[in-house]
Amino acid sequence: MSQALRDYYTQIQQKLGALAQQQATIDSAAGLMLESVTQGRNLFVFGASHAGILAEEMSYRAGGLAIVNPLFSAALMLNVRPLTLTSAVENVEGLGRVLVEASPLQRGDTLLIHSVSGRNAITIDVALAARERGVSLVAITSLATAAQVTSRHSSGKLLADLADVTLDNHCDYGDAAVSLPGMAQKVAPLSTIMGATLANSLVLRLCEMMLARGQVPPVLASANIDGNQQINKDIMASWCDQIHYL
Repeated sequence: MSQALRDYYTQIQQKLGALAQQQATIDSAAGLMLESVTQGRNLFVFGASHAGILAEEMSYRAGGLAIVNPLFSAALMLNVRPLTLTSAVENVEGLGRVLVEASPLQRGDTLLIHSVSGRNAITIDVALAARERGVSLVAITSLATAAQVTSRHSSGKLLADLADVTLDNHCDYGDAAVSLPGMAQKVAPLSTIMGATLANSLVLRLCEMMLARGQVPPVLASANIDGNQQINKDIMASWCDQIHYL
């Protein structure tokens, strides 16, 4: 194995291991989600550009909760052309408010926002607008990055300033993890691995909490296994009031 690969895999293992130190914070975030679910309220997830990969990971996913609803905008997805447009759009102040206003987000809901830097305008707009609606906010971000950047929003706020609970993805400033001789720029980001692990940790803890209360979580089965389509159809019917992406 090359030294670069060894370095990358070592960092992944070390940083994933560090997530165990956030057990109490993960429980707090899952607790907010549990409160929303048990009160018949809703769960939402948002991320812009590559951060939006986490919204896809959590939505309509085998092994995931059917009641996690993505806040998507076509302008922020990676199927636009030119792709560089996403970097510009996520700093159009006011657009995030429009996205929230067009969504079913209401008081008592919980919104998970993923942003590594937590500084761009659309992320802050979404967070501010959600808070004004009485929505609980959970953030996944890089605290190491937040300590070295300033906000790109007129409020001067970062995502970590606005969240009720903040989960640190333990990614380094700049996200990429491995230095190669002859290159100034590091290679191989970690935020998708870390973010997805944190997101699925929240889902797992929420499921445990629901079961402890005697409620079976609406976890989707793989549609690639025969017979599971009916399982998922029944879940969609039973939980339709908390599913907003159909």
